[in-house]
Amino acid sequence: MMRKSALSRVLRPAAVLALLAVQPLAVSSRAASLDVAWWRDGKTEVLQLRQGGPAPQPFDGSRQVPLASLWKLFVYIYADDSHVPMPDYRCGGRDPEEVYCCEVGQSVGRDAALAQSCGPFFSPRRLMIAPASWRDYWTRRLGAAPSGELAWLADPAQLTPERLVRLDSLLRALSSIPAASRADAEAALLRVVLDGRGAGTARWFGSQLRVKTYSWHQPTQAGKERERLGGAAGWLADGTPVWFGGAGGSSNVLQQWAPRLAANLPPVQAAEDSGCVVVDYFKRYPISSVRGADGPAAAGPLNGRFQVRFENGKNLALRSAGEMMLQTGGDGRPQLRGRFGVNEYVARVIDREASADEPEAAKALAIAARSYLRQNAQSVAGCQQIADSSATQRVSPSPATPAALAIARWTDQLIVDGVPVRYHRDQASDGTLVWTDAVRQAKQGKLYDELLAAAYPGGALSTAGNAGVRCKRLGQNEEWLARALSRWQRVLLGEAGYEAPAQPPLVCALASGAPYSEQSRNRIFMRPLTTREDRITLAHEYLHLGLRRHPRGQDEDYVERLARRLVDLNLETL
Repeated sequence: MMRKSALSRVLRPAAVLALLAVQPLAVSSRAASLDVAWWRDGKTEVLQLRQGGPAPQPFDGSRQVPLASLWKLFVYIYADDSHVPMPDYRCGGRDPEEVYCCEVGQSVGRDAALAQSCGPFFSPRRLMIAPASWRDYWTRRLGAAPSGELAWLADPAQLTPERLVRLDSLLRALSSIPAASRADAEAALLRVVLDGRGAGTARWFGSQLRVKTYSWHQPTQAGKERERLGGAAGWLADGTPVWFGGAGGSSNVLQQWAPRLAANLPPVQAAEDSGCVVVDYFKRYPISSVRGADGPAAAGPLNGRFQVRFENGKNLALRSAGEMMLQTGGDGRPQLRGRFGVNEYVARVIDREASADEPEAAKALAIAARSYLRQNAQSVAGCQQIADSSATQRVSPSPATPAALAIARWTDQLIVDGVPVRYHRDQASDGTLVWTDAVRQAKQGKLYDELLAAAYPGGALSTAGNAGVRCKRLGQNEEWLARALSRWQRVLLGEAGYEAPAQPPLVCALASGAPYSEQSRNRIFMRPLTTREDRITLAHEYLHLGLRRHPRGQDEDYVERLARRLVDLNLETL
């Protein structure tokens, strides 16, 4: 789902790449130090960055920090995860806080309201948040009723900007939110480093920082004067909760500290790839045979090393761990099809079209490839489908190299929006990223956003969720699946490769097309249960989730047979 239009209208109507590339990071006041904290392995880790001045006062997880505008993030998470309606807020001009929302007579939606810190939008009274439901939600998330150091989460009325909370309790609360529940918030918060209060800092963070900014005044040590504290809190791309703060407003803090903060944040661990891309390989080169170590390969998922022989007499070696499928086309010829997450796909394009040896050029190519995919792929059963061809994008048939995959993950969800995106290895033309030119400029010190600005002068650096369809949950389907799973376990645990998802999957209403499972976000898209075939469909898509790490999970015939067996079981005999 595109994450641009509402924010770009309010925050920066002319947010073009050229501005990002040429405007320096403006800082009106400079802080001598920045306090940084993150939560890993059940504890708070801290770091202090300095730029001269006296040594800062040490701190740890017991530090009291103002909640400030971070309360809006917790309201967003609760309302989004609990399906509380969040209608657009219309600015009437009476509330001074509307300066963070919209112009008089205009409206702001939920994602823009979060990134811009629109307080009136998230008023618990406006959203009609019931205290009992709120408390029940956070009790489930935390594993116990909010109390003690987490008492500030017990009632939405206690979420006031001036409320002081323990830093480790804030990070623990952020850590309690699973990936599926924070996905929409993270997508909205990616805007902060693009055209929010951290505008332009995406050149340092890529898509690795998903944070809500805050600014507040806090008492000094003397207890009399008040100093301005600015910063942000949220998550890194792998879900690590993070908080940072320094003297000044949030915009100044982000602009001043972005390079050093990006260099000193903890390494982001590899996250499960999201989205789905289906690649039809070698569309212009008919295949005569595919052979493995033991002879001709059988139709179905490929595992191991193979030799592809084309009808023109050429050969190509490839490796597969089940993501490549051998099929028979309508003309009787062998066909190869791959199914990948979006970042694996982008990394394979880097490997095939260029390399990751010059990182800034590779980042630019990764964003161009992702943009091209979005603009040119067809949507089929929840996946983006595209051909591997010199006329579109060439995609390596073997697993992505670690270096290319790291580049793809660092630029996750970043695209160029507003202009057609093309690229070529060495032939220049309007609106085209030329790889050889990008490498030359990167060697001269140009960063990836500058390379993109030069190639696409009318484009804007934006974000696109890899599979950002919102979920309208089907409660009846979820309840039926929960009952069925308790009876299926004996059979499922005997199936090779089956791993029960860590959380029960969400079952979402399908607007159109064929049912599908979204493995990276543990969701199933289908229609409400009305017939036996609907129940078989639900079992089928659940099996794709449970077998996602095993080659048999891509074998449609096997999955369908097992799904029918599960639905037809005599439940009393289990």
